[in-house]
Amino acid sequence: MSFKSIVRELREMRDGIGSMSRRGTEGKLVQSRARSQNAGGNVFRFHGSSGQQSRWANLPPELLLDVIRRVEASEALWPARRHVVACASVCRSWREITKEIVKTPEECGRLTFPISLKQPGPRDLPIQCFIRRERATSTYRLYLGLNPALLGENGKLLLAARKIRRATGADFVISLVADDFSRASNTYIGKLRSNFLGTKFTIFDNQPPYDSAITSNRRSSRRIHSKQVSPRVPAGNYNIASISYEFNVLRSRGPRRMQCTMHSIPVSAIQEGGTAPTLTGFPNSLEEQLSTLSISKNKEPIVDFSSSSLSEPPISVLGLGEPLVLKNKSPRWHEQLQCWCLNFRGRVTVASVKNFQLVAAVEPSHQVSLAEQEKVILQFGKIGKDIFTMDYRYPLSAFQAFAICLSSFDTKPACE
Repeated sequence: MSFKSIVRELREMRDGIGSMSRRGTEGKLVQSRARSQNAGGNVFRFHGSSGQQSRWANLPPELLLDVIRRVEASEALWPARRHVVACASVCRSWREITKEIVKTPEECGRLTFPISLKQPGPRDLPIQCFIRRERATSTYRLYLGLNPALLGENGKLLLAARKIRRATGADFVISLVADDFSRASNTYIGKLRSNFLGTKFTIFDNQPPYDSAITSNRRSSRRIHSKQVSPRVPAGNYNIASISYEFNVLRSRGPRRMQCTMHSIPVSAIQEGGTAPTLTGFPNSLEEQLSTLSISKNKEPIVDFSSSSLSEPPISVLGLGEPLVLKNKSPRWHEQLQCWCLNFRGRVTVASVKNFQLVAAVEPSHQVSLAEQEKVILQFGKIGKDIFTMDYRYPLSAFQAFAICLSSFDTKPACE
């Protein structure tokens, strides 16, 4: 069998399994409360034909490894890269091998699985994205690509956010999809919260940025009956970063001045030989939730809530050193153009107070090289009406970079 025919069959099987598994999973969930325990173990079985499933699952490991390696190497860009994701959807053995072959964005510079959006970007070249703002719905969508002109019908949506106004500020709820911003959904990954003046922001993640993360005032966990709490309470809110904008009391001309304290990233991450915390998977995945439902369907589910998951103190980097602090790069005044200028290398074309570049703010004692201090970690700028570019690199993730850029959209009368 040729390599092209293998890819073609994988694509057909992915489409067939996807439609049938959705129908089958919904049916299992509806019937799980009334049927016996024997039905619970079949929730995650593939609903395709058993002959087709066994044929692909029983491929020799050496052949399977070679097939997935060739698919991963040949499909480097989206939308073709969805074939790599299809390989991980065939069965458990395919998924494990695909996860071993596909590298993190820091290593390969590519975004493949949803967890890639919470992993640090590449060290050498930034990942280029753009944000489309929809004023009517207060929605912001992050796409992978150079600009909207190249988007067409093959655009890869990475993240979406919706602004929700509160009496004391605003929340930007961030989701993996553009049509579901419920914090009870498994597509919810975090939020950005602002104060009343729009000068201070906090980035919350729905999971710890690394396995050993602890909050500064952890208390003992409590087991709460599901009827005692709202079912829409999110899995967790972990304070991973703080953003502050300086007050412009004298109303002086110039761009906004901002500072970002990344509580989940130590300053040692940008030192020579340093590494940033890297997640390997989402907690409380859909599979785990359905599995728990099938096991405890004859009982009222017990939800384990700890004060650390619902509290707001920042994540501690105990044992990892001081947190990384980012500051906006100071622009220079251009006499001929009569405006403040930064070198965005052609990625920003419209002057705006929202435009910024972030670099590391370090002290001499941190022993960070000059080249690393001058490296732009995140840049954001306007290229058209409601269209903005976002380029990020190590040690930030796409989720962290998107949340920082969302803070620039909020109204800041005291900073301008």
